[in-house]
Parts: sequence; C-alpha cells; structure tokens
Amino acid sequence: MAAPLSDTPLSPLRTVAVVGLGTMGTGIAEVLAGAGRDVIGIDVSEAQAARCVAALEASTARAVERGRLTEERRADLLARVTTSTDLTAAADADLVIEVAPESYEIKQQILRELDGIVRPDTLLATGTNALSVTRLAADSARPERVLGMHFFNPAPAMRLVEVVSCVLTAPAAVTAVTDLALDLGKEPVAVGDRPGFVADGLLFGYLNQAAAMYEAHYASREDIDAAMRLGCGLPMGPLALLDLIGVDTARTVLEAMYAESRDRLHAPAPILKQLSEAGLTGRKAGRGFYTYEAPGGKTVVRDALTPLGDVFATPGRTVRSVGVAGSGTMASGIAEVFAKAGYEVVLAARSAEKAQSAKARIGKNLARSVDKGRMTAEAAAQALERVRPTGTYDDFADVDLAVEAVAEDLEVKRQLFATLDKVCKPGAVLATTTSSLPVVACARATSRPQDVIGMHFFNPAPAMKLVEVVRTVLTADDVHATVREVCGTIRKHAVDCGDRAGFIVNALLFPYLNNAIKMVQEHYASLDDIDAAMRLGGGYPMGPFELLDVVGLDVSLAIEKVLHREFRDPGLAPAPLLEHLVAAGCLGRKTGRGFREYAKR
Repeated sequence: MAAPLSDTPLSPLRTVAVVGLGTMGTGIAEVLAGAGRDVIGIDVSEAQAARCVAALEASTARAVERGRLTEERRADLLARVTTSTDLTAAADADLVIEVAPESYEIKQQILRELDGIVRPDTLLATGTNALSVTRLAADSARPERVLGMHFFNPAPAMRLVEVVSCVLTAPAAVTAVTDLALDLGKEPVAVGDRPGFVADGLLFGYLNQAAAMYEAHYASREDIDAAMRLGCGLPMGPLALLDLIGVDTARTVLEAMYAESRDRLHAPAPILKQLSEAGLTGRKAGRGFYTYEAPGGKTVVRDALTPLGDVFATPGRTVRSVGVAGSGTMASGIAEVFAKAGYEVVLAARSAEKAQSAKARIGKNLARSVDKGRMTAEAAAQALERVRPTGTYDDFADVDLAVEAVAEDLEVKRQLFATLDKVCKPGAVLATTTSSLPVVACARATSRPQDVIGMHFFNPAPAMKLVEVVRTVLTADDVHATVREVCGTIRKHAVDCGDRAGFIVNALLFPYLNNAIKMVQEHYASLDDIDAAMRLGGGYPMGPFELLDVVGLDVSLAIEKVLHREFRDPGLAPAPLLEHLVAAGCLGRKTGRGFREYAKR
C-alpha cells in the first residue's frame, strides 16, 4: 500500500506534462520551459501539437527580436519541450497540468487514465476555472494529489496563479505547486474550491451584468465598454472581454457559479445562450458582441450595430458661458475643465469665501500642470482668469449651461434646481453631476424639466476622460445634443445612458465590490489575496478593497443601497460587513481606517 502523500517527500517538479495544447496549454508550456522545466506537451490532435510548437517558435523569436531572450536561451527553451498525442508520455512527469475543455467527462477521463500511467507521488493539477476540483479529485484513485492550478490568459504575461485546494487535497501538494508558481515568477494565491475561485468569481458576475445591460438596450456596446475603460481604468470593456474569453466559455462558468450560489446575478444573461447557440462565440468565431475581420482576429470591423458617430438630427444650443455650483473638489475640477476649454465660468458657492477657496484650488492645479509641462504659464493664467467666483447663484442669470456639483443629497439638489429655475435665463441647460440619484427628480423641481440632463463627471474631473450623459424621459433632444457637443469641446468621451440607478459605471462596479466584500465576510479569501487576484488576474488598476477605501465606505454603502432599492435584487443587498464598518465609523482612508488601517497624516 502506498504511503500517504503527506508522508512522502515530493520531487522538485522538474518534469511537467501539459495536457491540452490550445492557447492556454501552449502558454503554460512556454512559461515552464522558460523556467528550466522539462515539458511534455500532450494533445489528442497531432495538428494541435504541431501548432503548439509553431506558436512557441514564433513567440520566442519575437522575444529575441525585442531583446527579452538570447538565441542561446531560446534554443534551450525550445529543446525542453517535446510533444505527443499519447497520454502515456506523462509517465515520468512529476506534475501533470490538464487544460482540456471545460467538461467533467473529458477531464475525469483524463484523470482516470493518468491514474494508471503516472507514479504514485505525481501531482495532478486541473486548470479549470469553472468546474469543481473536489468532484474531479473524488473521481481519482488518489484524490489527495489532485488540486487546481488556474493560470490566466495569456499565461506568459499574466502573473497570477490561483492554487486551488479542496478538503481532499494534501497540504504537501499545495506547498509544492505554490513553490513552483513562485519559481515561475508568478504570484500564487491560495483559494478554496468554489466556481470561479476569486478572480473569475468576481469578474464573471460583472461580465454577466454588462451583457444583461446591453441586452436590455440600456446602452450601446461601445458606450458600455468605453465607460468601464475610461471610468474604471480597465484594459478592456466587458463586452470586448467576453468576446476574447469566448461567450460559450463565459456561459459555462456562469452556469457553474449559479448552480452553487443560486444568486440571480450569476444566472447567465439570455443573450449569452443566444449567441453561443448561434455559434457567435466571440473572436474565435469572428463574431460575438462585435464583428471581427476574421475568426481568431482581434480587429473589430463595422457591422449593422456600429454607430455612425456623433451626428444628431437636432442641433444643440449655443454654449459660451458655464455656471458651476459647488465649492468641493468635483466642482472646482469641473470649473477647471471648462475654463481650460475656453468657456467663461461662473463658480458659485454658499459664500464668497468658499468660492474664492475653490478658485485658489484651481490655481494650484493649473500651476502643477505648468510645472509638469502640460500647459504653458500663459495658458494657465488665461484659464484662471476665465473663472469668476461668487457667493450668489443670481450670477448664473446669463450662463448658457449650469452644472451643479453639490452634496449627493436629493433634497439639497432639488432645492438648488428650484433656485436655478428662477435665476437662469430661458433656454439655459441645467445639468446635475449626480452619480446615483434620479435626474428626473431634479428636473421635476423646475418648471422646465425638458432642459434638465445628467452630466456625470468622474473624479478627478481634469484627468478622467469619461462623462455619462443621462437623459430622462422629459429631456429635450436639443439639450441632449448640446451636452454631447460640449463634451466634445472639453475633450471628454461622452456615453449615453438612461436615468436609472448607477447609470453604467456604478451599476457594474459596485455589485462587483459588494461581492468582493462577501468573499471576505465568508472567510473565502483574504483582503490581500482578493486585491492581488483582481490586479494581476483581472487587469484592474486597484484591488476592490483598495478602491473601496479610496472611494469611502459610506459613499459605497449609499450607492449599494440605491442600487438595491432600484432593482430589488437580493444579490445587490449591501454586505453586512460593509454596513458594520460604516456604523463603526471606519470609512476608509479619510478616517484612517476602513478595510485596512492607514497612517495619520
């Protein structure tokens, strides 16, 4: 009888077999060979095995051209990789990593066959991101040596590896695979066995909501993708990412997640099924949410859904002067944006002193831009000269566009719009910068709701390129056209959306943040591991808990409550942990403690 794995010294995993030589398997083979491992690539298709070798030759040749690899190291790397169509080639492997299609039948068959081929101490790793590692392990003759090793695509570039253990996995196996991942130059994150693990568990819920948002015709595919790239700093928009991953793959992952969670947020949006069954699975098929120049290509080509550009049948109103209401960071940032674009700006606050302070803040920002070489001293002086501070909204009498950026409180905003209705001239466009409140409620506080629209800037306004343009059912066409034209003049990217909670960005961002909190609340993963997983595996500029502490936990909770109240989905209910931290006064960086503690300034 073989000794338990925990009692058996493990080999140093010098020889690794990779079963499945598609894009992921080929990338893993390259990473392993580059780290000095002997790699046995195995695929049932001889043609696929040949494509793997060709891909390795091409990628290493590019690395030599770019100076990342010497010819000698390239030759050594290629010599370390052999391929076969026979699973028995894995007989001498210390570790086998299978990256076969996401099917229990296929993966279980591979693991059963490997049971009779490999040594008793050989580790078996599955690359699944959707199936149960426990279920796969239980079907093996030696379940203690089976675990998950989830790489991210493209494997040579992405640093994250999720090391997945289950109740059957021996600790020695986890240690050995974790050490290997570190030696490969990756950052391993230890996770338990649940569909999607950490990164995909958070990512696919977000992608699913984006698909549902598009399916509801709430916003165009281009606007949804642009909003998340420009508003959150993501490398790709969600619909473009679904096409890259594969619409059918996303549907499989979500089905597995929903089977466990029964959370409606994980129930695949019907459009994913429709596209999958039509064969429109994304880039690999040449068409998914977008159309591509060829199957497997990445260049998007025009199709029947491609917008014609910013061409409006109704011309916009003339805007020469702008009033900005408020004295905080957002108000001063918006005033700066308009002033730099050549508009005359009236900056109004509750007192002349507050307005002067806001203008002084603009002056400091402009001076920093001059110091960094982003604008000339003359241009900065001219921009600052265009800003006229005042302590009364009566000075908005002649502005063509009034933009409010006061506290995110509906009653405060309604009172301000009632004032603007009295002081602004007929035909002036009235805009709110709210991020979560109903724009139509502000409009109804006036006698001219057709002139009211949302212009949701992102913080810091001078740097962030996105503006969500929110029209209500009462907004006039020429008001919408006016704001779109103004966004072009101030060099912002405008995206259109309807007047519902969260608009595009917050409606997709905050459920993702809430789900991250639930993971910690359920003790599934640590703050650090979740943040690392989303930065390294999802390409996010900040992990969810870093972002929550920057935004403010009180602000985040308020937005979560608005989303839950609007959509009445139990999955959108704020995580109790978030409510407890806010109740305790732990609001993030601004209080010195949120999900993490911060040094006092």
